[in-house]
Amino acid sequence: MTSSMPSQHEAPPPAEAVSAPPLRRSRGSKVVGGVCGGLGRYFDLDPVIFRVVVGVLAVPGGLGLIFYGFAWLLIPLDGEEENEGRRLLTGRVSGGTLAAILMALVGCGVFLSMLHSGSMLGSALLVAFALSSAAVWSRHRQAGAAEAEGRADAATASRPVAEAPPETKAPPLVEFPSWWRDPIVKDGSTGKIAIGYLWGPHGIVDQDGLVDGEVPKPGSQWNAGPDAPGRPKPSIRRSPYSIGGLVYLLAMVAAVLGTALTWESQPLGTSLQTGLVAALAVFGLGLVVSSFLGRTGFGTVFLTVVTAGLLALTTAVPGQITTEWIRETWKPASVAAVQPRYELGTGVGTLDLSALAVPAGTTVSSSIEVGAGQLKVIVPKNAVVKLHAQVGLGDLQLPGEPANDIDISPDRDVTRTLNPPAGTNPAGTLDLSLKVAVGQVEVTRAAS
Repeated sequence: MTSSMPSQHEAPPPAEAVSAPPLRRSRGSKVVGGVCGGLGRYFDLDPVIFRVVVGVLAVPGGLGLIFYGFAWLLIPLDGEEENEGRRLLTGRVSGGTLAAILMALVGCGVFLSMLHSGSMLGSALLVAFALSSAAVWSRHRQAGAAEAEGRADAATASRPVAEAPPETKAPPLVEFPSWWRDPIVKDGSTGKIAIGYLWGPHGIVDQDGLVDGEVPKPGSQWNAGPDAPGRPKPSIRRSPYSIGGLVYLLAMVAAVLGTALTWESQPLGTSLQTGLVAALAVFGLGLVVSSFLGRTGFGTVFLTVVTAGLLALTTAVPGQITTEWIRETWKPASVAAVQPRYELGTGVGTLDLSALAVPAGTTVSSSIEVGAGQLKVIVPKNAVVKLHAQVGLGDLQLPGEPANDIDISPDRDVTRTLNPPAGTNPAGTLDLSLKVAVGQVEVTRAAS
């Protein structure tokens, strides 16, 4: 009777190449969140390289902080399958989640404030590209080495190998709860308490130390009386004082002060950005303080995200928009008095050229720019007008169009030549460049 069991001299199947470890944040090589340690292990590079590059990228434009914060949220910790971002979406927020959000938000704030510095951002992107190229090359080299090792193992797999005893495994890692993960109750005496996160539905236990719904076994120490010897005492501490309202109040005060102190001296966008950055700093400081003293809730995190979103919107406000509404009229009496450029931050600007005599064969050029408001231009009756008008968001009215026909639309760019009315001897040429970021451009022709 033949046995279906393979003989000792039968060659085992070829060994497969050793696969690279999955991308996980490191537990042992960890300075902040273990992101650089995990990247170093995954790409087979020294983690110090990633730490240096992240530090360099954090200085000019905040890219290092943005990358590290989102990587902390998206990459799971070694030995776990769930990342901090998933815990955040399910309402289980820990100190690591708050730190990752704070780092990403601070990085976004720095990046938005340095958005107009092309040279610094270009240098940061160049450093990031160099590190990415080195990581890809190291990863490819690691895969080639693993494949070669797999082929070598397959070549020696035909040799009979004595059956080895079971491999000794290390004891499972026990992650002791941090001081902020101790059980928290409001009165310290009754009720169920949640452990494991700053807030979130996870690990509900009662004062006997039993998970919700668990029945104590007969004869166990949990069925003993409250004064029975050996009965463990639950770790209970009173709920820390909620500082969410105080953080919100201080953030509002910081936003008002930051905006008020720069309202007169800075453009509108810069003034708003100053106030929002001050509020964002208070929110971030409150999240950090809540890890040591007091506690905050999801509302604080939500308001922090909203503040960062408003800060991103204010970066789109044109820099020429000021905080003071001005009415300005320019009326040059001669061709020589026409300035090559007129500017107005916020308000109504009127360029009156109705009385300007432009000799035939002469071209007079000028550009007028208004940040927010209305730009009115009155051109001579007999002049040929070469017009280039740009409106970021608003309306554009030209001669011959109905006065009440207001059509507000974004990114209006019109280039047109306006000839004098029929029966009028053409004079010289006006070359006008008109630009309004937000508002209206109105061009009319003088009656006489």
